[in-house]
Amino acid sequence: MNLRDLRYVIAVADHRHFGRAAEACNVSQPTLSGQIRKLEEMLGITLFERTNKSVIATPAAAQIVPLARAAVENADAIAALAQGWRDPLSGSLRLGVIPTLGPYLIPRLLGPLKREYPQLDLVLWEDITDNLLSRLRRHDLDAVLLATEVDDDDIHSLALFEEPFLLVVPDAHPLAEQPVISEAALQGVEMLVLADGHCLRDQALAACHQAGPGRADLRATSLEMLLNMVAAGYGCTLAPALVVAGRNVPVPGTVARPLLPGIAGRTVRLAFRTTFPRRGAVEAVAESIQSLRLGGGGHVITQNASI
Repeated sequence: MNLRDLRYVIAVADHRHFGRAAEACNVSQPTLSGQIRKLEEMLGITLFERTNKSVIATPAAAQIVPLARAAVENADAIAALAQGWRDPLSGSLRLGVIPTLGPYLIPRLLGPLKREYPQLDLVLWEDITDNLLSRLRRHDLDAVLLATEVDDDDIHSLALFEEPFLLVVPDAHPLAEQPVISEAALQGVEMLVLADGHCLRDQALAACHQAGPGRADLRATSLEMLLNMVAAGYGCTLAPALVVAGRNVPVPGTVARPLLPGIAGRTVRLAFRTTFPRRGAVEAVAESIQSLRLGGGGHVITQNASI
């Protein structure tokens, strides 16, 4: 029995499919299946019930998989600890990022980070906040970029910058003529928001409690869809300043207007486990982000003074 075999068992248990498990482990399906069979023969038990339609863990496997997962996580922690003591600024850093931030921040970060820390290799994973935090706690990620506070003593976060929201309206909308939008002006505005699970949805709803009801039939999963819905005249939306400032040209048919200070915004944070041994790598990413010129188009993004 070795760690490789335990990783195969965990993958099959998680994916309930030999093909997908093999893909996740970067091996061929025959290789993975063969190793699972050898492990079953060595243990003298069946780990998975196989049919043409499904793969089900046996009761024995249900007890073994948590132990296998703990063994693999401990082995990975030992390897990461050793690497961190050797050189925290080399090797892979698995970084999660929320969808409303990744496309607008990461392209700006990669070049400067590579020039400053050529041996540090970012491995990126985009997902909603809850899923990223789950992967962080499971040690599947090393750090995550998000826009909410984390209420967990086992996770520490560095505040990177304050990002205001802007109101995006169709170019024929009455608010398109106003240079700055007040909270009172939002009253009655039909606001488009992202689907459940996106932190930007909750932040927009909290900030625009005086706004009119959004479209109940809209379940947008990306800011790009919302912006194009605005361009089509289906309503208005709030967008983080980076989304607007990061574009060479605005979405045709839309106008972005700043809100009065304090109405809506978010704090972008870099979170990681307090026990993560390569804090130097996390701080390097944080410093690189804070060194970026993130303002643009007259929209101020305030960098936090220290990490």
